[in-house]
Amino acid sequence: MPKNKFQGFIFGLIMPYAMAYGMEVYNVAIRDGVDLTAGGFSNMTNAIFLEALEEAVFMGLIVLLISSLWGNRLGAAIGARHCNPEKDNPYICRLMRQAGTIAVMCPTMSLVASVLFNIILGDSSVIQLPAIWIGTLLKNFPMAFFWNMFAAAPFTHWLFGKIFRERK
Repeated sequence: MPKNKFQGFIFGLIMPYAMAYGMEVYNVAIRDGVDLTAGGFSNMTNAIFLEALEEAVFMGLIVLLISSLWGNRLGAAIGARHCNPEKDNPYICRLMRQAGTIAVMCPTMSLVASVLFNIILGDSSVIQLPAIWIGTLLKNFPMAFFWNMFAAAPFTHWLFGKIFRERK
């Protein structure tokens, strides 16, 4: 885990992009018509990964901004309500913080994506925004939760550990 502001900055760059890329792969695949039935994601193509990378460049910046402004703080506060680092297992406390952050960031980023992709770029009526946002949230939350818990966070911690090896 980060021990100073510079390390915190690097960690704070890796995590938003790890999340943004995974979520963009998921959403681009759905938008491009990859079937959601069993085995459907096995039909993905390499083009989806490239298109997702292009979108993740700017979406990662938005995730970085929002997580820096309120996502990380609120997520930590939610996690702290359910875990005491002095008494509880540190790993469980880390998972609680991750879950709290997902509970803040997924609705926020689903709103951003709804406005950006459906209202601004998709020509949907702004009157439909609440329904679009809820639909986007329902679609994205399971992926955001499992992607964060089992891919983005472990990858971020692994890469961060490789960059900042602790000396013994």
